[in-house]
Amino acid sequence: MNIETIRHEALSLPPQERAQLAEQLLSSLDSLSEAEIEQLWFQEATNRATELDQGLAQRIPAEVVRREAQALLK
Repeated sequence: MNIETIRHEALSLPPQERAQLAEQLLSSLDSLSEAEIEQLWFQEATNRATELDQGLAQRIPAEVVRREAQALLK
């Protein structure tokens, strides 16, 4: 079974069951070692850099992010 099949099946679950599954999946990440967590962050950074390089994502200036975050907190 591949990730797309699993995702499709999971998203077809009723909300309560999806919430339970999400909680279990998130809890399973708590047992990762520091090295595993570091590797995941490196992979995420690589993916984001690739998206920027391919024009699939845009850079947002820090000032814009700060202003929008402050607006959300009001």
